[in-house]
Amino acid sequence: MMNWQRKYPLHGWLGFLLVAVFWFLNWYLEGLRTHLAFFPLWLGYILAVDGLVFMRKGTSLVSRSKAGFILLFVFSVPFWWLFELFNTVLQNWLYTGREYFSDIAYALYASLNFSTVLPAVFVTAELVATFRLRILDKPVWKTGRNLPLVFFISGWTMLFLFLVWPRIFFPLVWVSVYFIIEPVNYRLGFTNLLQHTEKGNWRPVWNLWIGVLACGFFWELWNYYSWPKWTYNLPYLNEPKLFEMPIAGYLGYLPFSLELFALYNLLTGIFRIKALKNYLHPE
Repeated sequence: MMNWQRKYPLHGWLGFLLVAVFWFLNWYLEGLRTHLAFFPLWLGYILAVDGLVFMRKGTSLVSRSKAGFILLFVFSVPFWWLFELFNTVLQNWLYTGREYFSDIAYALYASLNFSTVLPAVFVTAELVATFRLRILDKPVWKTGRNLPLVFFISGWTMLFLFLVWPRIFFPLVWVSVYFIIEPVNYRLGFTNLLQHTEKGNWRPVWNLWIGVLACGFFWELWNYYSWPKWTYNLPYLNEPKLFEMPIAGYLGYLPFSLELFALYNLLTGIFRIKALKNYLHPE
């Protein structure tokens, strides 16, 4: 039951403190600083939002399973390195300031910072899920049982297209992984979104989409005055921009959230790890 009167947890207050301190340090210190400030800033965001979730419904990612919560950080690292691997072909974004770090130092700092992506998206999606919104809870289009096969074939086709002709098909990187992985989860009986959309229930999808857009806003906002920072260089759709991100690029966050969800459930299913289930539904 949702209750704003529930006591806000200590880890949430710690999160707000980390955001306040490291947001200031990340924007106003001179010289290199973001490689040190990024992780505590986003850890603060994650803890603060998780605290709001706990206050809203009496449970949260942290309170349900601290080990599972930490595992999100671990899984997040290879997930984002996969997209970094794709970007060696696409060259859609680059990190200014990379030249100040050795390869080993860069890999370590990058991995630490990449670890925050998955928990940030999941905890924000869970916060969205605590709100009952009639427009999002209404049953809509029911996806058919043939969709997994269509997804799987389309996903591999899209992967081929953006790897062979990256200047034309680069946006497909944010769709192809989901189209490939989701049918595998569906076939193997792992947690997946299609099991909900087959019944016309799109609420888990909406929660992920709204959650990742909120994260995307803060990723781009906090990156704007960072150093080192990332910048974008798209073959087209490069203008106009909100912060460093082209406006059209924010649409890529939507399927990206689905890819994170699919990859997470694939790994937890393969290794028989107890997944953090049922957090995408309003309670």
